[in-house]
Amino acid sequence: MRFIISGKNIQVTESMKEVVREKIGRLDKYFKEDVEVQATLSVEKDRQKIEVTIPMKGHIIRAEEESDDMYVSIDIVVDIIERQIRKYKTKLLKRKKGEAAEGYTQSFLQDEEPGEEEIKIVRTKRFGFKPMKPEEACVQMELLRHGFFVFVNGDTEEVNVVYKRKDGSYGIIEPEF
Repeated sequence: MRFIISGKNIQVTESMKEVVREKIGRLDKYFKEDVEVQATLSVEKDRQKIEVTIPMKGHIIRAEEESDDMYVSIDIVVDIIERQIRKYKTKLLKRKKGEAAEGYTQSFLQDEEPGEEEIKIVRTKRFGFKPMKPEEACVQMELLRHGFFVFVNGDTEEVNVVYKRKDGSYGIIEPEF
């Protein structure tokens, strides 16, 4: 695995980089050598945060964790990523082990230990779209008390998603085809 380790509002020391390489390096049994791991360490209001992104062909593995101690955050984020990988294994094995399985080691893919249960969709909602502005979509989302809202953007006539961020601000996801 190749590591790209950066920091925001924090001076990332060589010892911190070494801990990140060591802890996240435990996951190398799942990945081939050329897989890139992007880790960003940051400090916000006395909270120590780590964000880890592992771009793969066809999907992205991403996790973030924050706590009072950076080393605790690093340990927790590694556990989160490992759970995601094991859960995704079931989906990988159902496919033909084609391009979706490209970045994983053969020993991981051939391991007999099954992943977690298959995802089951238990409810489907249908509703009509009314074109609206993103600000109006945020109001609708708040009225419904949801964390996100799917709508047709009246300006671009594309399907967009607005969501509420942890800090209380709003974000918008626009499709890119």
